[in-house]
Amino acid sequence: MLYSDKVMDHFNNPRNVGVIEDADGVGEVGNPVCGDMMKITIAVDDSDHIADVKFQTLGCGAAIATSSIVTEMAKGLTLEDAVAISKQQVADELGGLPASKMHCSVLATDGLKVAVDDYLVKHGREPIAGEVKSADPNFDPHADEDHHHDHDEDDADHVHDTAGEDGSCSQCCQRP
Repeated sequence: MLYSDKVMDHFNNPRNVGVIEDADGVGEVGNPVCGDMMKITIAVDDSDHIADVKFQTLGCGAAIATSSIVTEMAKGLTLEDAVAISKQQVADELGGLPASKMHCSVLATDGLKVAVDDYLVKHGREPIAGEVKSADPNFDPHADEDHHHDHDEDDADHVHDTAGEDGSCSQCCQRP
């Protein structure tokens, strides 16, 4: 499995890593069983545009890259435009993703959607993102795959430090 140069760039040099203190909206998605976990925090300006967005991700190279690119894509967008970002747009922006890693783009877009809806609900407004399955603690983003990988919370550095040429964790995320 080969990743595009852009995926590798966003994996090795992720943008907007961190947490916005006193964030207007917080989105947490993923599954602790498979190891892909994402937290996206947003700051919203007075005209309902995303003024800032940051992420924390525990997962493989594709998970980190999709989180990074979705934050870049969302900055400056209206809330409506932000929740309209599709998994395919994320993959396309990264120069493509292997089919086995498309679930990472779903998690990234879902994290953003949950953050937007969190903001809206906190302000007494109706959520606009619709159903977000990966916000369910029982969601398995790998349900359609024949391979699972596990990382515990202390493994984020392990995943980054042991990444193979393709951005995957060379210790545990190898595929035939």
